[in-house]
Amino acid sequence: MKHLTFALAACLALPAQAETKLTVMLDWFVNPDHGPIVLAEELGYFRDAGLTVETVSPSDPNDPPRMVAAGNVDLAVSYQPQLHLSRHDGLPLTRVGTLVETPLTCLVVRADSDIRTPADLKGRKVGFAVAGLQEVMLNAMLDHRGLAPEDVEQINIGWSISPALMSGQVDGVIGAFRNFELNQMRIEGHEGRCIYPEAEGIPAYDELIYVADPARMDPEAISAFLEATERATAFIKNDPDEAWRLFAATASELQTPLNEAAWADTWPRFASRPAALDAGRYLRFEDFLAAQGATPGGEALSDLAVDVNAPSAP
Repeated sequence: MKHLTFALAACLALPAQAETKLTVMLDWFVNPDHGPIVLAEELGYFRDAGLTVETVSPSDPNDPPRMVAAGNVDLAVSYQPQLHLSRHDGLPLTRVGTLVETPLTCLVVRADSDIRTPADLKGRKVGFAVAGLQEVMLNAMLDHRGLAPEDVEQINIGWSISPALMSGQVDGVIGAFRNFELNQMRIEGHEGRCIYPEAEGIPAYDELIYVADPARMDPEAISAFLEATERATAFIKNDPDEAWRLFAATASELQTPLNEAAWADTWPRFASRPAALDAGRYLRFEDFLAAQGATPGGEALSDLAVDVNAPSAP
């Protein structure tokens, strides 16, 4: 899908007034996960907030955090687990807002299998899309049920998540999104079953977040951006059917059965208070990654995440 650019023109009938420009990089191509951003533009909420917002999609889903760190974009949509790893890799990033406030990632198996918990995966094959974090999550889920990593055969399947499972190449996949892959399987005639990480020893976390470089960011502009997307989220939750109609009308590529089904599973998960910070989630997940040996731990909350609306210390 081509990049979408949202540009707000100043009204010539009014006195000239400078608008603040923000460039936001999505985590991937535009999809229902980005509903509040798209609707904030369509409904004029960015304009009301005095913002000109340009959104761009990355050619590589690993690019957004790096693009923020390099100063090429102001904000990026990323993932809370990725934020922790990025901080430990030395990237100057902090969470400034939340887009999707619940985990979406899950361990998916075929519904017609006898696999009900991670314990049932012993001696079987599990695919993962991204080495590193997904392996950490899988190993933690296995450990929660008394299994060791070597008790399953772990296979890197790349981004062929649903096809690998539907074809029987693997018995389960970690890293599938419960709002997309389960719907994709159903549309293609295969029912899937989600085993939820947050029920299997992994702390709950914010799936999609906005990250910025704390040294470069404009807190007032970010606060205005979050207020606009909060208004859009309220609109979506008050009238999800009309919100879907407006969202889908922005691009023909969005008008598919998969996106419509994903929309229904996604909109209840949008953060109603995107600026609000749940400090415990970030501290617990930082400790979790350290306990799993994925990071040395020790990142301070003030470095991991901020509430841009919090009053400054006197």
